Amino acid sequence: MSSRLMDYFNKQPRVGILSTANREGKVNAAVFGSPRMVDEKTIVMGLGKNRTLEYLQENPYAVYTILEQGKTLMDWKGIRVYMKLKDYATSGEKLEAYKREVAAALGEDAAKMMHATLTFEVTEVRPIVDMGQGWEKSI
Repeated sequence: MSSRLMDYFNKQPRVGILSTANREGKVNAAVFGSPRMVDEKTIVMGLGKNRTLEYLQENPYAVYTILEQGKTLMDWKGIRVYMKLKDYATSGEKLEAYKREVAAALGEDAAKMMHATLTFEVTEVRPIVDMGQGWEKSI
């Protein structure tokens, strides 16, 4: 992976969809704009007390999908970032530091909704449409 992936992943404004599944395989998809890639293998994000957090506690695997609209469907760009939850914190300095960042960027109300900060390991990156091309061709 490269710094190009980090630049693309962290580009703002952008919105992506985080897909998770619980231990029974029941799926969930939620819109998030705040996950940050802090290095080429690590993603950090904050969550409230919600279904996404509940599912990740049961099954640590997730996919974050970023889409950019093109003129035609074949012109759309984006990536699918497969990841595994490494750890999460519901108290302590890591959560408080994340809340401060959220408060500065989005306001105090958004920071108050944060219940946990999560750290993921990137396990795979794929293009939106996989036609044998590398993810670099899709962004």
